[in-house]
Amino acid sequence: MPPRKRRKLDHKPKTKSSSKTISHGNKDTPTFSHWLMKSEPETRIEKGVDVKFGITELKGEPNQTACWDGVRNYQARNFMRDQMRVGHRAFFYHSNCKEPGIAGIVEIVKESYPDHTQFDSKDIHFDSSSKKDNPKWFMVDVKFVRMMKHFIPLSELKALHLEHKSTGGALQNMFLLTRPRLSVQPVSKEEFDFIVSLEGKEN
Repeated sequence: MPPRKRRKLDHKPKTKSSSKTISHGNKDTPTFSHWLMKSEPETRIEKGVDVKFGITELKGEPNQTACWDGVRNYQARNFMRDQMRVGHRAFFYHSNCKEPGIAGIVEIVKESYPDHTQFDSKDIHFDSSSKKDNPKWFMVDVKFVRMMKHFIPLSELKALHLEHKSTGGALQNMFLLTRPRLSVQPVSKEEFDFIVSLEGKEN
């Protein structure tokens, strides 16, 4: 899971890029415009550092914006580095806590750039094999958009997933429910819109 998001932001001008298919070598990678990003809202000490960073902490950051540092999974990194674009929306997901689930919505406000924590020997995500002239790890900047009208718990999403597997519903193939360990995941527009629609339903 990503640790506390530092306030060390790169304030270079924002760039907008097309969200068309990106070519990597001989393979074309389908792109997404919606995401789910996990962070921990409860205190957990790792190597003497509290990695707590919930949506409340994001709201408390300057301009309600923070860099999404500390991702050390290659697939999650690739999603951020290669496909996230300014203006994309993401669910802010509370993980590794008493009640995991979707707490709010954020927006990508800066596209990928090297994660500074990989070069900091005092940081819990220091990577001695990564070099400044050839960095391994990247991050984006996210900005708070809004809280969900009501918290969408994982338990509700799991129940809907089981139902949708048999009925062909929107959540039948959602990454969160089929590949749950990834801390940064794509969300289809159909999945995103369906989950937002749950806000209007009674708990």
